[in-house]
Amino acid sequence: MNANPSRQHPAYMDESAQLMSRTARDLPPGRHQFHKERLMAQIHDIQQNEARTAPPAAAKRTRRLPRLAFALPAMAAVLAGVIVTASVLDNGGDGSDLAAGPALTTDLGTASSDGAPQLLNQISLAAGSGTAHPRVGPGQFIYIESRTATTFVQTKDGKSSLASHPLNTRQSWMSADGTKGWLIDPAVNKDPKGETLSLPDEQGNPRKADLNGPSYDYLTKLTTNPDQLLAKIYKETAGQGNSPDQQAFSTIGDLLAESYPPAELYSALFKTAAKIPGVVVVNDAVDAAGRPGVAVARMDETSGAREEWIFDKKTHAFLGERSVQVKERKEEGVVLKPGTVNYTSAIITRAVVDEMKQTPSSSS
Repeated sequence: MNANPSRQHPAYMDESAQLMSRTARDLPPGRHQFHKERLMAQIHDIQQNEARTAPPAAAKRTRRLPRLAFALPAMAAVLAGVIVTASVLDNGGDGSDLAAGPALTTDLGTASSDGAPQLLNQISLAAGSGTAHPRVGPGQFIYIESRTATTFVQTKDGKSSLASHPLNTRQSWMSADGTKGWLIDPAVNKDPKGETLSLPDEQGNPRKADLNGPSYDYLTKLTTNPDQLLAKIYKETAGQGNSPDQQAFSTIGDLLAESYPPAELYSALFKTAAKIPGVVVVNDAVDAAGRPGVAVARMDETSGAREEWIFDKKTHAFLGERSVQVKERKEEGVVLKPGTVNYTSAIITRAVVDEMKQTPSSSS
């Protein structure tokens, strides 16, 4: 998101790589795959345009890429997010049309390790005995509507400060096999109608699902044994994040917020999270929609931010997630004080629909 009306100039691949390495820890939870897919689409478009317009020798030169402030799992280790810096994709969809306001803040709830395994077990039982969890069939799409907001560093007239955009509605559609999708999010889409997520990989092949970008079909094949699942997460996210434990916690959090795990796996994810050292309970937490709840959380000692999964206190239904700064930290010359909300989201609707861009209300 760019609060500065003057866009950043594009940079070459080596500059982008250096920037991504420096800001890898700054991508908010749940946003990895979208920004990876956007970059891959842009690379693909650049390659196609150059192939059509440039002589063969020229086409082999280093390609120009937009300057990034989001770390992408395909190119840099993905670390649990703290804050988004102001300069992002140069060619639109950066939220610059949204008015920036003061940074998001909250009261820090008290964290306690007492009762964390018990709470996660209760959440797991509720998830396994809840309402019908329909399976996603061929040709169907997973629809997720959420409310999100992000705090970021904005620079105006050479001065940097913390700011945030207003809470916005995010709508995403993804096919069961993960090859077709659509996103409408005013914080990242320049076009109010949204943009495609039906993108190939770097070689032009259909994207292959993994833990950082899972499809529903991929999730149906994951083990529901907590010990085996945690071992898989540690193995496949090795080298990512500020620590193996924090990255494992963030990976599970992404599955809860930005995907549609089958019922058996959904229940197993909470038992798996209970096995990660450092998981705590925060009795008072609020999601992006203002709904109060209890949070299962873990502190990233490197960034000083606490990642919180928020649940309804009575039903244990998943409400949303947020990243809250607990320890003071300086980012881009700006101080992040305790209580700064780096990222917050609330799941409003999660459903299975028959067509891309169809909503549950329009299908009834």
